[in-house]
Amino acid sequence: MTPNFKLDLTQRPRRLRRTPSRRALVTETVLRTADLIAPLFVVDGKGAPEPIGSMPGICRFNLKDLVKECRQLHKLGIPAVAIFPKLDAKLKDAVGSRALDPDTLVLRAVRAIKKAVPELAVITDVALDPYTSHGHDGVLTEALDDVENDRTVGILCEMAVLQAAAGVDFVAPSDMMDGRVGAIRKALDAAGYTNTGILAYSVKFASAYYGPFRDAVGSAQAAGTHLLSKATYQMNPANRREALLEAALDDEQGADILMVKPAGAYLDIIRDVRNASNKPLAAYQVSGEYSQIHAAAKMGWLDLAKIRAESLLAIKRAGADMILTYFAKDMAQILGK
Repeated sequence: MTPNFKLDLTQRPRRLRRTPSRRALVTETVLRTADLIAPLFVVDGKGAPEPIGSMPGICRFNLKDLVKECRQLHKLGIPAVAIFPKLDAKLKDAVGSRALDPDTLVLRAVRAIKKAVPELAVITDVALDPYTSHGHDGVLTEALDDVENDRTVGILCEMAVLQAAAGVDFVAPSDMMDGRVGAIRKALDAAGYTNTGILAYSVKFASAYYGPFRDAVGSAQAAGTHLLSKATYQMNPANRREALLEAALDDEQGADILMVKPAGAYLDIIRDVRNASNKPLAAYQVSGEYSQIHAAAKMGWLDLAKIRAESLLAIKRAGADMILTYFAKDMAQILGK
């Protein structure tokens, strides 16, 4: 042993880690409540909140309870919510016609939230999967082996205009149809909704992490569509360069905010898109990411509070300006305004 051994070092990075105050001074990435967007699920009726078995702590709310939840989130300092409806199966059909009902559930939800909490930004999903009996994001061909891209985009434009009329701040096309961002921008502008923003699901992968969400909104793929995979419109998880192409197209077509989904397994993609565009960038920490953290914590393998914060910090560090996360409320209670 050589107790008096000394290295001749000019640079000692550990000096800046020596105390909590030093570490605070040199912290490079900070997670704020203002960075968080809370996804919320809504159902019709007057029943108590419905727990989602595959998503611990997450519920489907009726309209009254949804508004109550939004008030609480606003008081905590969360700036935005993203609303996802779960429709009764009886209301679904092959073309998702309920999506164009002026009194459909999500539109009633937007109007109720905006009346009660006008300062809260509201984001709505523009996709047909919650409304179709087959669970796909568009209208299918007669052979059920493809989604009709252009016909679907026409319907999405109508959806976006209805959502804008209800008072939504951002429409969020999540379908991954070609050309939908540009078409929606034109439709919104033509209808006079130039101030309604587009938060585009620009890079949405055909991921296995979506399972709990599909349970939450009841959009699991139905029998009879075995010839068609969502991989025909959502991106291949193996592709990195293609992600930049998709983001660039949405940027050019008028998206106000770009988004990468999922987040945790795609931090490299978040960084790539951040470097390629000056547009604000969102990332979606999806249901599977949320649920696997809870599952590991329940088994005692991970510290829930620590891994929850670390997972979100990693997404922010990768380059996301805002994060959709089911941990939003819990984190806001910890972080404060």
